[in-house]
Amino acid sequence: MNIENLAPLRPISSEMLTGIEGVAHGFFTRNGGVSSGIYSGLNVGYGSSDDRDSVAENRARVAAHLGFPGVTLSTPHQVHSADVVAIGEPIDTTNRPKVDAVVTATPGLIVGVLTADCGPVLFADEEGAVIAAAHAGWKGALNGILENTIETMIAVGARRSSICAVLGPSISGENYEVGPEFRDRFLEAESQNEKYFLSSGTPGHFMFDLPGYILARLSAAGIEKSHAAHCTYREETRFFSYRRATHRGEPDYGRQISAIVLTR
Repeated sequence: MNIENLAPLRPISSEMLTGIEGVAHGFFTRNGGVSSGIYSGLNVGYGSSDDRDSVAENRARVAAHLGFPGVTLSTPHQVHSADVVAIGEPIDTTNRPKVDAVVTATPGLIVGVLTADCGPVLFADEEGAVIAAAHAGWKGALNGILENTIETMIAVGARRSSICAVLGPSISGENYEVGPEFRDRFLEAESQNEKYFLSSGTPGHFMFDLPGYILARLSAAGIEKSHAAHCTYREETRFFSYRRATHRGEPDYGRQISAIVLTR
């Protein structure tokens, strides 16, 4: 693979969020950045085994692209939970809270989540006063990370009717094969969840539609939503993918970031 380390960053943007005055955002891809090898491009994951200085430079480039050079990216220590934190100052990179969503009403704080197949969801209220970033893997989505993020936004000043959410690039249903015990968890929670599973070519296994499930949870919460529909597994030159790396027997994988900031 040939990804130019000095290429410009090419984040994906949402018309829904771009239309809100005072909000800047991006679903960043692996394009741009200084990492090399299996991390080639814009790897922002301190949890990877990539060179730490390269990760720091990549994160600095994200902040500068969003219009806030020198600002620390406030990303949590993600643990596939349904827990959320509201912040009023940057997250200390040496002591990150173990949560899977970050909410803020403070201008200039860049909040974001890292993904490599899970669903990144960026939230904003139409007044441009409260924003959030949530990491929605299957476990977090099933256990309420999206709803908890919305409730936290409301607690710090947003109105439910004014909140919108955008699901960024994640693994598609056609590339997400799971076993029967995985499907059973969802059916035990709600029998209607069966519609998110299709039979795969492997006996007793299924293809799981994670984006469809996330979008349905957002709709059920009464939130206007949209989808930046890209598959992290399939689009190798644009995205890191945990599952793709696992299938290839690679020792590690990079992480891309989805980030949002109040500009005023």
